[in-house]
Amino acid sequence: MRLLASTILLFLTSAASAQMMQEADPSAASEQRPLTADELKFFESKVRPLLIANCYGCHSTSGGKAKGGLKLDTRDATLKGGNSGPAVVPGDADSSLLVRAVRYHDEDSAMPPAGKLPDADIATLEQWVAMGAPDPRTEALAGAGASPGTTHRWTSEDIARGKETHWSYRPVSAPSAPSVKDPSRVRSPIDAFVLSAMEMRGLSPAPDADRRTLLRRASLDLLGLPPSEAELAAFERDSSPDAFAKAIDRMLASPHFGERWGRHWLDVARYAESSGKESNIVYPHAWRYRDYAIASFNEDKPYDRFLVEQLAGDLLPAASEAEKAELAIATGYLAIGTKSHNGRGKPQFQMDLADEQIDAVTQGMLGLTVACARCHDHKFDPIPQKDYYAVAGIFLSTETRYGTFEAQGNNHPSTLVELPRDSGVPWGPTMTTQQRSLLTAAAERVREEAERSAQVLQQAREARQRGEELPANIQQQVVRARATQGANANLESVTARFDASGEPTERNLVAMGVAERRQALNARLLDRGELDKPGTVVPRGLVRVLSQGDEPAIRKGSGRLQLAEWIASEENPLTARVWANRVWLHLFGKGLVPTPDNFGMSGQQPSHPELLDHLATRLMENGWSTKRLIREIMLSRSYAMSSEFDAKDAEIDPDNTYLWRMPKKRLEAEAIRDSMLRAAGLLDLEPRVGSPVAFTEGGMRGPQQERVFGAMASATDNHRSVYLPILRDRVPESLEVFDFAEPAFVTGQRDATNVPTQALYLLNSAEVTRIADAFARRVMQAGTKESDRVEAAFAAAFGRAPSTSELRACRDFLDDFGKAYAKDAAATRESNPRAGTLRERARQRLQQAAAQRMSQTPAQVTPDVAAYSALCQALLLSAEFRTVD
Repeated sequence: MRLLASTILLFLTSAASAQMMQEADPSAASEQRPLTADELKFFESKVRPLLIANCYGCHSTSGGKAKGGLKLDTRDATLKGGNSGPAVVPGDADSSLLVRAVRYHDEDSAMPPAGKLPDADIATLEQWVAMGAPDPRTEALAGAGASPGTTHRWTSEDIARGKETHWSYRPVSAPSAPSVKDPSRVRSPIDAFVLSAMEMRGLSPAPDADRRTLLRRASLDLLGLPPSEAELAAFERDSSPDAFAKAIDRMLASPHFGERWGRHWLDVARYAESSGKESNIVYPHAWRYRDYAIASFNEDKPYDRFLVEQLAGDLLPAASEAEKAELAIATGYLAIGTKSHNGRGKPQFQMDLADEQIDAVTQGMLGLTVACARCHDHKFDPIPQKDYYAVAGIFLSTETRYGTFEAQGNNHPSTLVELPRDSGVPWGPTMTTQQRSLLTAAAERVREEAERSAQVLQQAREARQRGEELPANIQQQVVRARATQGANANLESVTARFDASGEPTERNLVAMGVAERRQALNARLLDRGELDKPGTVVPRGLVRVLSQGDEPAIRKGSGRLQLAEWIASEENPLTARVWANRVWLHLFGKGLVPTPDNFGMSGQQPSHPELLDHLATRLMENGWSTKRLIREIMLSRSYAMSSEFDAKDAEIDPDNTYLWRMPKKRLEAEAIRDSMLRAAGLLDLEPRVGSPVAFTEGGMRGPQQERVFGAMASATDNHRSVYLPILRDRVPESLEVFDFAEPAFVTGQRDATNVPTQALYLLNSAEVTRIADAFARRVMQAGTKESDRVEAAFAAAFGRAPSTSELRACRDFLDDFGKAYAKDAAATRESNPRAGTLRERARQRLQQAAAQRMSQTPAQVTPDVAAYSALCQALLLSAEFRTVD
């Protein structure tokens, strides 16, 4: 019956969905997509050095050899392969000859001949191929004349030339608005820039959107929530010329604005509550940084100040204990990234930590891939390796406090930043009675196991002292035993942070963040980024291609504050441009620069360079106010255009690069889930204090931790999605299936895929069934007539009334559903009088699964509720529900 429900989509949205699909096809890009910044970094920092060190000597143009007809120094040559066939099959590591050779499974084809590569290097190549073998190398670069293993070296002249020639390295200008042929279409300078570009290409702008569409678009863009029926009706009645401006101001003042736009920043900040990688150690206090980001957007904190606080808040003066706590929490930005906690060497761990911070800061704030210069000079931008290590020295002189303790899988413990007791910040979340009982029971069980495991460890120590070799089975017992000791320490730490009633104690007054090291240090330039090949000492400093050249040398402290002030300076050519582009992206679905995390020479050019500089200038002129920039853009005629399709314009500009209509946007995962909960009347709009991750410690790879966390996270379902726990490699399914940002990387723009798993989730998920049932009960309260109920369902889902044909289709569906339900019940009773109908039993299983997760008793579902639930689920499945028009 659930499958039958989906067929109603053919009737409900046939015209709209068909038009949407027809319009999407002409907009598909015909060229191969450019590499993302993460793909570029992965190749440059991991794959290229590996190929240079192990393959170029025998398989490269620069090396003068192509043994077996194989060259591996360009993308095309690698894909073409040699005498044996293609070296790489993108996406298929097992079929790639290169991967098969380095695995050493066949002695005749094993490579390199000097010996098998380390397992980590083989895994790198496997991961690269699985990613689709992203590769920026071209024939032109391969024939540049460099000798094997060497790379181009950027000179001072190259850097100066880059400042003059590349658009993003030149100072931000303040261009005048161009004149246009049809000034009646211009409400603001933004419209003049957009319309001028259209007129030059023979394009015509789409008409204005209707008022309901416009308000729904604005509400989803600003709040991530659809407007209520009352808000839509009031907006339609308001005929004043500033009606839309008043609506925008109301939404900008809403606390839900920060939840929506703070989440956009959390994508850039690679926010998560665990380390990821091998051990996936949880970060119980990461939620404080999440709340800082939300609050900063709600109060419209100047963007330049926002950046400085995150990089050097601990070094800024504070007027109160509350501000001191806020500034400390802000620096959590530098502490929440991925880490290999089980790595053996501290120098390697520290270098990798600094590299991750460099990548996050330069991509997120500057749109520049400086981390690609770790192993060699940057391949595309005039960033010498020396500049990378100048910045690395700043972060190596910084103590990162992420708050973990030494245990199995965590060889690099760290303290946390203590917060002032009188700061007024919340101490943390409160456990429910059930959660506290579960934690207490788990702690007692693990404590008993730990006592037994202590005996095993003691016996192992005594055996080693006697010089005895432990049998394999005893060695395995020692490894369990150690894991149990770690789990016991984790649970003891958690129980100490909450009292017997589940209330948080003062021990939770800590945060992730950074501090100055006692002694600053300069980094050594590492040949190919390898610690065992140190070179000259590089003084701490800035990236020269973006510098004025007169910045004072860093002689005291880490230099973080100088770095922060340099990034946030109006003279920095990238910072304002990058943020203005991100703001435009979230309102139009695509940035003026299509590569929002890469403004360098391997990124794409802006479609409207003068408009981008105008927006960046307005951002700075208005005190770096994000809200004022958003307001200016949304009050333009360009934002108010409809998404109406035009065949003539589509033929000229199939990708809608020049914005002749408003692009349709697929809602992000959080907005889809929040909108479903709101339609069902379930959404809890109160901000959540803390996170269920605060009830855990240690790694998330063991079954014990999985069980404990699963129990602790069960009560979060109805809160807004921004408050859901985000563990790396364990993102909630409701978010992951709809292209949630990968929290291991800076993500300026999410993917927007359309894959079968999304439909399967919406059809079969116990959570969606729970929501649909609640949605059904809500619409059934709208009246006794079918028409009243269907109209209520459409108003809640789409913000509009159903058409005559849609209303008829819904009535037919409800009638057919009732007949099929009765027929199924009769057939089931005839074959087995004691059993419920097949559909009843299937629904009961789904309800029980949802109720178990929510710790509630499943509500009884009558045939009427089942029918309306199927109808409501069909609405939630529709393209219209998940699209911003």
